[in-house]
Amino acid sequence: MGDKAHAHPGAAGRAAAADRPADVRNVVLVGPSGSGKTTLVEALALTAGAVNRAGRVEDGTCVSDYDDIERRRQRSVQLSLVPVDWGGCKVNLLDTPGYADFVGELRAGLRAADAALFVVSAADGPESMAGTTRALWEECAAVGMPRAIVITHLEAARADFDEMTRVCAQAFGGDDPDAVLPLYLPLHGERTADGHSPVTGLIGLLSQRIHAYASGALEESAPDAAQVPGLEEARARLIEGIIAESEDETLMDRYLGGEEIDVKTLVDDLERAVARGTFHPVLAAAPAPEGARQGIGTVELLELITGGFPTPLERAAPAVSTPDGVPRAIPVCDPDGPLVAEVVKTASDPYVGRVSLVRVFSGTLRPDDTVHVSGHGLADRGHEDHDLDERVGALSVPFGKQQRPLSHCIAGDLACVAKLGRAETGDTLSAKDDPLLMAPWDMPDPLLPLAIQAHGKADEDKLSQGLARLVAEDPTMRLEQNPDTHQVVLWCLGEAHADVTLERLSGRYGVQVDVVPHRVSLRETFADRATGRGRHVKQSGGHGQYAVCEIEVEPLPNGSGIEFVDKVVGGAVPRQFIPSVEKGVRAQAARGVAAGCPLIDVRVTLIDGKAHSVDSSDAAFQTAGALALREAATDARIHLLEPVAEVRVLVSDDYVGAVMSDLSGRRGRVVGTEQAPDGWTLVRAEVPEIEIGRYAVDLRALSHGTARFSRDYVRHEPMPAHIGERIREQAANSA
Repeated sequence: MGDKAHAHPGAAGRAAAADRPADVRNVVLVGPSGSGKTTLVEALALTAGAVNRAGRVEDGTCVSDYDDIERRRQRSVQLSLVPVDWGGCKVNLLDTPGYADFVGELRAGLRAADAALFVVSAADGPESMAGTTRALWEECAAVGMPRAIVITHLEAARADFDEMTRVCAQAFGGDDPDAVLPLYLPLHGERTADGHSPVTGLIGLLSQRIHAYASGALEESAPDAAQVPGLEEARARLIEGIIAESEDETLMDRYLGGEEIDVKTLVDDLERAVARGTFHPVLAAAPAPEGARQGIGTVELLELITGGFPTPLERAAPAVSTPDGVPRAIPVCDPDGPLVAEVVKTASDPYVGRVSLVRVFSGTLRPDDTVHVSGHGLADRGHEDHDLDERVGALSVPFGKQQRPLSHCIAGDLACVAKLGRAETGDTLSAKDDPLLMAPWDMPDPLLPLAIQAHGKADEDKLSQGLARLVAEDPTMRLEQNPDTHQVVLWCLGEAHADVTLERLSGRYGVQVDVVPHRVSLRETFADRATGRGRHVKQSGGHGQYAVCEIEVEPLPNGSGIEFVDKVVGGAVPRQFIPSVEKGVRAQAARGVAAGCPLIDVRVTLIDGKAHSVDSSDAAFQTAGALALREAATDARIHLLEPVAEVRVLVSDDYVGAVMSDLSGRRGRVVGTEQAPDGWTLVRAEVPEIEIGRYAVDLRALSHGTARFSRDYVRHEPMPAHIGERIREQAANSA
């Protein structure tokens, strides 16, 4: 970076086990789908000498080739690790999906990394800064991640580096657009017949050197006279931007006074500002010219990563406690400290079983260690809490479909761990005699329901095991076994997430399922007072059955449940059988009386009955109680109650009107709006849950991917008569 000498890769560019945290760089690539993150990872691996010109490793697989689903979809759907060596540093490149449905993979990458390359395509234009791109930038900002910006696809026909840099400064610089400035300018070759000028190299603004790639390798030279004016203007602005971030308060006065600030001082201040996350340098990346061994900008990126990005020593670990909640202070990234590591990704391999990608924050992890696995508090999503010991299998580093063995993994480094049969994403690994637990990272709430059922008997036998493996791998998914509707529901982040889940269930675990309409948990109640008589009399020779009871049913306020009152006088129903009547009434209430939905918020009063000295029994009075409740419902008005949720939508001011109109169209009641910082508004509404089954998808389309929402159950309330009648008819037809 700057005027530093170019670093060179190791013998084969292969990253082995690191021995010092200072020699590790963990970098996550972030950007919208199609921005070129995976292509950039492959180009960096090529420049580091880790792959051949075709981006392949020795076994012929692609360095970033991890998943059949990704190849079919031509889109990243999971976090992947590509480690390379550059200038004596092990660089762990973490490639993340750019689609909003896989934000859980992005957050795992942010947890594992210490800095980010934010990748933006010059071919997308200014409009790409809205929606997903802006949301991804805010994801990085939320965790204080240092970022550099890489502009890709400069070879595209209308690509404009200067314009894209300006747009990035406007979108990401906030109140200080000079916090987003280029370190290099693209050098264009002769204009082609179609009017396009291909990028042939870069101009270093601090070093004032031309980085040309036309010969096949990076060559440096001085700029010619025609390039100097544009270079000086951009260089002056960059220097002022760096000095504005300097901790030396005298530097700006010295610069404005005409003093020439030496490049080393500028580079040092630049590195500190990048590490603090207050300055975001912009770099360029373009495909290698014909015959070149390096992509344009890849050397410069690797230099920035190794020279300007923070080491793991500069990042404090997340909060650590004992499993029972007592805070513990651990040394920052000390290989000799207590073991604290975290599973940031879980995958299943058909040959070696479960493989866990682990970031070590303290201590050193070695093969065959016995570690303590502490749970992550996601039991509400179908992920069990853990508090157990497990033996670590082999340690390895992935490269394509290869797993290269590691002898150890020190604090600050990443490794794949085999045979952790119980550990799941988000779990903490620590010493078995010193169990510790890391504070979990924030997981997005899955809000799109996917109701499934086994396609056949063979699938039914394998379904539970397949689902258990799926949720172990993906903490953004929630598995629900709904006791009211008896449906198996996978809650996902969006349609793409749901589609990938089904593909994995089928392709990886051999389970075929059918998607069925998702049903919400409806309830029933009486609209007014009613009476019913239950008569269960059977004489078929021998011991008979005899029970008669009369009840009165009246509605109660919302949330009252089922009340049972005994007002029998004169022993018409013997004392020992009154609990039997109540049991029968409650059992029938659980089954429903109109549409097969549980009955709630009523008082059932037993007012009379008859018994037989020989033929009456507990079972007979249970049956009579159920019959009485059903008869009371035949002549009464029964309300179907639907669940209502409080929906909170955080939306850009540009889309508030559209969101409120849409909520009203879903029978929602807007109960308030609040102004939020930076041009956002929080809209609160109460909406029937039956109307928001696909709201996760519809809101994304309505707001161009910018809005977020959450929901919480509030109460059940009567649904409109015409909708209730339709549901009753459906229940009758399916009975």
